[in-house]
Amino acid sequence: MAAPAAAKIFSFQDYRAVPDPVLEVSPECLQPSPVPIVIDNGSFQTRAGWAGAGDEFSAPRLQFKSVAARSRGAARSETQIGNDIPNLEPLRWLLKSQFDRNVVVNFEIQELMFDYIFMHLGIATEGCVEHPVVLTEAPCNPLHCRQMMSELLFECYGVPRVSYGVDSLYSFYYNNVQRSLSAPHTGIVISSGYHCSHILPVINGRLDARNCKRVNMGGSHAASYLQRLLQLKYPGHLAAITLSRMEELLHEHSYTALDYQEELERWRCADFYEREVHRIQLPFSSKLAGGTLSAEERQERRAQQLRRLQELNTRRREEKLQQDQERLERLLAVQELLEDGLLDQFHKALVELNMDSAEELQSYISKLSLAVEQGRQRALQVEGPDSKPETPELEQSMEEGDGVAELEPEFNEDQPEADKPANPAQPVFNLAEYHQLFVGTERLRVPEILFQPSVIGEEQMGVMETLQYILDRYTPEQQGALAGNVFLTGGNLQYPGMKERVERELLAIRPFQSHFQVTLASRPALDGWYGAREWALRHAGGEEGWVTRKDYEEKGGEYLSEHCCSNTFIPISVARPPPPPPRAADPPPATASVAATTVAAAAPPATASALVSPAAAAAGAPSAQPRVLA
Repeated sequence: MAAPAAAKIFSFQDYRAVPDPVLEVSPECLQPSPVPIVIDNGSFQTRAGWAGAGDEFSAPRLQFKSVAARSRGAARSETQIGNDIPNLEPLRWLLKSQFDRNVVVNFEIQELMFDYIFMHLGIATEGCVEHPVVLTEAPCNPLHCRQMMSELLFECYGVPRVSYGVDSLYSFYYNNVQRSLSAPHTGIVISSGYHCSHILPVINGRLDARNCKRVNMGGSHAASYLQRLLQLKYPGHLAAITLSRMEELLHEHSYTALDYQEELERWRCADFYEREVHRIQLPFSSKLAGGTLSAEERQERRAQQLRRLQELNTRRREEKLQQDQERLERLLAVQELLEDGLLDQFHKALVELNMDSAEELQSYISKLSLAVEQGRQRALQVEGPDSKPETPELEQSMEEGDGVAELEPEFNEDQPEADKPANPAQPVFNLAEYHQLFVGTERLRVPEILFQPSVIGEEQMGVMETLQYILDRYTPEQQGALAGNVFLTGGNLQYPGMKERVERELLAIRPFQSHFQVTLASRPALDGWYGAREWALRHAGGEEGWVTRKDYEEKGGEYLSEHCCSNTFIPISVARPPPPPPRAADPPPATASVAATTVAAAAPPATASALVSPAAAAAGAPSAQPRVLA
């Protein structure tokens, strides 16, 4: 049945990445001092550009997927990065990322990313990058990960100084500046990326890292869930339902329901379904074999294909006969070495042929001679024009797609098609509709996993439940200040209706007639980079927020200089077990006991293993809280 006029029929864009050009460094980036490089190191996409004051620097110069196609054992020059990969789907099993969830752990891939960025930005200085670097990192980034990143930047690239910040806090800072809000800013940031989501409370311009939480739910989970739903719904189109296309469906066709259950009930209505369902047209060939050809034309086509198969089989037999003859001549030459008494050369030739003895050589010569003789006899036979090709070769040709698949058995060929009765009750098969994906309730079911992770079997709280849990940890005055500036950012929060859904959930959470305000980032996926650029422009000449080479050498790679968009230092006292009681028979000296107790009480938790973040542990983060080790 043909689609109604009101139906929305879309097609996949199937975007192909275009390789990034190698740019040249503008003179404004070098004089009077090197301009900082801003890198938003995202788990889905990396963005890089210059923190310059002109309009030409107001957008990132590079945007590419944070993946590298690298096979096992491949050389460094053979690795493809980001936009060098035109299509990700054939290389899914080769793709590698520097991230484990949202934390950088594979620094070999991270180094390839930095090489790609610096090369395409036009930085050609050998072994040294003379520009400061502003780099984003994960909330509550483990100390070891920052130490490895600082070591990579300072030791490998020789950068003069580095500033670390959280991408969602950069976006929060940028949008507050655009809204002309007075600093210091207070609010709560809800950020959702490719691998996970974060709820980050900010009080007086500083991240409250003790109470920030992570929800292990992001865009990758949504794309995988949508792929499973559509593959179960359309098992005949498994190969066409790829992850890249599911990401396109998420970005272009999904939306967030204001009331999930009520919206599902609306989809039960047939009229609402026909009006709101999105039909995605898959690529297909509309050419039907024999659909518009007469019986004579089909018979002529069949004869042409049979003649082509005969020619193909003849050519294959000739090629095989020639190969067998060349092989036989080589074996006879080796046998002549034995007859001439050249035993050393004979045994060496046997080793090259992977044979063990002269008897095996003679047996192989006999079999090959017989095969050559049979091939010559077959070639001498004159095949008639109506002779049929051999069955194995016919099947092989059909597998190779030589057009034999179009040969279908003709039923009742003697009866003309005009005499065949037509059944008016039989519906006409619509090939285009067969190759369509009807995306209905999937449009709202997939974004719902942010609020209900149990839909896909994850035993954890949703984003709004986590937000309520965080707000309950503050005083009523602090809750009012945080709820007065709820900020949404991240590429996984770009669904239509997300802001209205969060407002509705907050209305149910907050006390009656309490004030709250929800703001969506102007560019949820890009404002992290724009905020980092804005911060670099305002703090390029200062010392706050920058880690210099001297700081790195004196204070270690895990050292962090705090600023309004960075992680924060949390002093944590680690409880040590009490010393064992002294034995009555051999009591220790009292002076030694007092001295040991004094030293244990005065010793600070100086090692990274002792500095464990309670926020990271409560959220399931892999390691410690970032902090300044001054």
